[in-house]
Amino acid sequence: MSNKVALVTGSSRGVGKAAALALAEKGYDIVVNYARSKKAALETVEEIEKLGRKAFLVRANVGDVEKIKLMFQQIDEEFGRLDVLINNAASGVLRPAMELEESHWDWTMNINSKALLFCAQEAAKLMEKNGGGKIVSLSSLGSIRYLENYTTVGVSKAAVEALTRYLAVELSSKNIVVNAVSGGAIDTDALKHFPNREELLEDARKNTPAGRMVEIDDIVKSVMFLVSEDASMIRGQTIIVDGGRSILV
Repeated sequence: MSNKVALVTGSSRGVGKAAALALAEKGYDIVVNYARSKKAALETVEEIEKLGRKAFLVRANVGDVEKIKLMFQQIDEEFGRLDVLINNAASGVLRPAMELEESHWDWTMNINSKALLFCAQEAAKLMEKNGGGKIVSLSSLGSIRYLENYTTVGVSKAAVEALTRYLAVELSSKNIVVNAVSGGAIDTDALKHFPNREELLEDARKNTPAGRMVEIDDIVKSVMFLVSEDASMIRGQTIIVDGGRSILV
């Protein structure tokens, strides 16, 4: 276990950072990926190293295929292997459908959807060297439900969930297990960009059958289950972690 390696895209903050730390606690060395916030990424690196694990920092916009290839080349040179890919990095333009421009669509689809395909291609090359691996993507309820101003992100996450199914089938022969986790509204930095943030949070507080909002730790625990051997027969699935909120819609 001591030399297993996990890449978490977008791991400078939020769910990505929490997943990176949880994997480090389980004994993984971590590739910390970020696009903009180097200061926050370095804080993640420091926390991983305090846990006694190695942290390798790579700046790469995963919406750019050339940057993806370069990132995996660096991972190969540094570790020579990859065991887990957490496809977490996300972005998006939050506007009504009628106000979207082509650049908004391309930006969101590239980072949220295209990234999974091309990261998975590169990850699979490293994973099969050591007999397999696990890929887990982060999705959201906007993939299957209407959320205000969420068109680009919702569609991109629907693509992530469809791609999860295709990759699960095609990579199973390499012993690579592919799944996704879809979360309800969580009070993270990402939610600060939502024009209707307070409304979403109030809905989650009042209408979640579990009696409380979903927290980052709830998502991370599900991710950790899916990367464990206990979940080896779960493939191509999107696990919804929303405290039952979507059942009432």
